[in-house]
Parts: sequence; structure tokens; C-alpha cells
Amino acid sequence: MAENFAEWIRSHGIGEVECLVPDINGVVRGKVWPADKFVSSVDSMSLRLPSSVFSVTITGDYADNDEDDSQYRDPDVTLKPDLRSICVAPGFRTPTAFVVADALHRDGTPFENAPRYVLQKVLDEFAALGWTMVVAPELEFYLTEVNADPDLPIQPPRGRSGRAESSPQPYGLESVTEYEDIIEEIYDNSEIASLQLDTMIHESGTAQLEINFNHGEPVALCDQVVIFKRIVRQVALKHGVYATFMAKPMESQPGSAMHLHISAQDKDGVNLFGNEQGLTQEFRYFVGGLQRFLPQVAPLFAPNVNSFRRMRPAHSAPINVQWGMDNRSCGLRIPVSNTGATRIENRLPGADANPYIAIAATLACGLLGLRGKIEPMPLITSNAYAQERTLPRSLDAALKLMTLCEPVIGILGESFIRAFARIKEAELAAYDEVISSWERDHLLLKA
Repeated sequence: MAENFAEWIRSHGIGEVECLVPDINGVVRGKVWPADKFVSSVDSMSLRLPSSVFSVTITGDYADNDEDDSQYRDPDVTLKPDLRSICVAPGFRTPTAFVVADALHRDGTPFENAPRYVLQKVLDEFAALGWTMVVAPELEFYLTEVNADPDLPIQPPRGRSGRAESSPQPYGLESVTEYEDIIEEIYDNSEIASLQLDTMIHESGTAQLEINFNHGEPVALCDQVVIFKRIVRQVALKHGVYATFMAKPMESQPGSAMHLHISAQDKDGVNLFGNEQGLTQEFRYFVGGLQRFLPQVAPLFAPNVNSFRRMRPAHSAPINVQWGMDNRSCGLRIPVSNTGATRIENRLPGADANPYIAIAATLACGLLGLRGKIEPMPLITSNAYAQERTLPRSLDAALKLMTLCEPVIGILGESFIRAFARIKEAELAAYDEVISSWERDHLLLKA
């Protein structure tokens, strides 16, 4: 393998390599190596990181508790870079490459809590059935003014006209051109990094954009999402603004989602979700599994306190798992397509979700539907927001449900779910210490 890396690095004139390791929150961690040192380290399997990187909270603390002495031992994991993910890293003075790595125990077995492995494990379950899963994420994000003081509300940035957007502009072409310089550089850098992007549009929020990725293999698509976020943030800073993938960055604006289009193929590439007669029985079982189990594992696609602020009616964010044909009020939408492109769109995940985990959770729920032959609810043709809310309203309530969902835990792994829950419980405890501006505004002089 080292020879292949060496050949690629030499042909692209690379001087440094950033080895990327997405943690449980989707935050990119890793190390930077000189190219020659990277190649020799791949050959000797000496690329390593402390395993505690998979215990880091979004606040930068460690979530291990006293019952787990790994917090103190903190053994290394060996990094195994995936040659399929290597790409030129745009925007660096020294020619640099990105490569995403898997984490392994010292004996070469996968590290159970690494999100990339959790997703691959679910994909292997489908492969055993002769199925190949195909995904296409749609990722929304906001451009904002630089916000150096977190106590101040976020504001939309000024565009080329010198003015900031003050009203919704869904699909507005003039609004897109307000940020043309940033968008063009994002596209240019994404092309340099060999990302498979489709279209970009202006979404409903002020300075809110959406990028669509081409359909492909799930792990590779997640790698691309991680790299895309890194590129977007860097380009935005270069232009004097922020890019944020928070689920709900502004109280008066819609939230940002990561919609997941999911389909399945057999060994001959034939779509398993649709045929000339319509939706297949396998598709129905898959959706039935999503409806049964997704509400029980909401933290896996809504991982933060802020994630649940996005889920409210009439804000393009579902509150239940109703399904419908071309119905965007539903949590599960069947887009208009020909038979060969029949797919389900999971509209529940936020842009803040770790893509590996959100997709793994979705596929695990669908797999349980197939195994249990779970029939879905009737298709809905009306406003799904008028139906009962079936998603939890807070991260606290959602975590309690997740830790009791034994069928999904059985697929994703008890060790992973336990590590994920510890991280989220630590973040909740930190959040509970914060006194908000709402409390100061309404309680300080009145209570």
C-alpha cells in the first residue's frame, strides 16, 4: 500500500499529508506529516493517535468516566489511511494532501467506536444479503458575519451589493450571485479535491446555501462531506465571513439539514426499491424499519442540544416519520423519479450530524425493517405537520430512548453507543451550567 501512496504523492508533487480522523461528533482530528515520513509510516504501520480522540466532547473535554480506566491508560490506535480517499488539499502554501484513515487496535482489528467503522459494519450486513447501498447527501449551511462574541446573535453577511439579506430568498439566483466569489472558490477548491458535487442552490434562510452530492458509496460520500465542510469553512474565512453547519444558528431563520437520499442495488446494479409495478415489498419493509426505529435513535442524527431547535412545524424540518410521495412535510419522502432511481429521502438529520453515524443509523433501522418484515404506515398525501409529533423534543429525552433501543444497539455496537451516550451526557451537563440571555432578559428583574 505504501508504494501506491508514494506514487500518488510523487505524481501530485505533495509535500505534506493531513491524515484526517473524524471523531464521534464529526470533528476532524488527526496529524500532519511530511510526505516522505507519511509514506514510511504507512509502510511500518506506525501512524498512531491516542484512542481518547473518540471520547472528546464538542467542548473539547473528555467524556470517559471513572468506571472506564481507558481514560488513564489512553492506548494508541493505529491509523490505516484509505487510499481511495486521498485528494489534493486546496489552499495550502505547501502542496498538501488530505487522506481519511480508519482506526485499528494494535492487533489490526477495527476500533469499535470509530464512526467510519460503525458505518462500514452496517454496509457489510447489507453486502451479506447481496445488497449494495447507495446514498446522496444534501447539505445545507449558512454564511454569516464574523461572530467573535458568542453572547451576540448571529447575523447574515453583506453580499457583493454591500447589503445583507433581510428576507427569505429560496432558489433566488440574484441572491446566489451576492456570494458568487465565495461559491466559485468553493467549487474550484472542491474540484481540486476531486469531490463529486452536483448542484448548489440558495435555500430559504438568509445567506443559506445547499449543496447536493452525486449518488455513491456511503463511506466515500461521508469522507467527501467531511472534506467539503473543511473546504467551505476555510474559503469563508478567507472572504471574511463564517460558514456554519449548526442545525439552527438563527432563531428567526429555518434550520440546516443534511437530507439523505438512499437506494439499494442488487449485484447486477438493479434498483431494489422500485420496479415496473411500483414500490417493491423490500422498499416497504425498509421504510417500515425507519418509521419504527428512527424516533428511538434521534441523537444519532440530531446530536446536539441545538439540533432539536430545528425540528418544528412549517420550518422545513419534520416532526414525525410519516412518508409520502414528493411531500416535503414528511420525515420520509419519496422523490419523483424513474424506476431505476427509486429512493427514500430521510429528511430528519441536521447539518450538524456526523454523516457516518447518521447514515449508519438510517441503514440500521432499514435493515431491522427488512429482517422483521415491518409494514410501514399508510402513505400520507396531506400536511404531515398536522400529524402527531413522534420525534423527541430534546436531546435529554432522546438519549434515554436511544440507550434502550436494543435492536439498533445490536447492529451499531454496544461499545459505540455507550461511548456516544457518555459524550452527549457530558455535553448536556456542560450546557446545563449555562445561564442564557433569555433567562437574564425575562427573569432577572421579574422573577
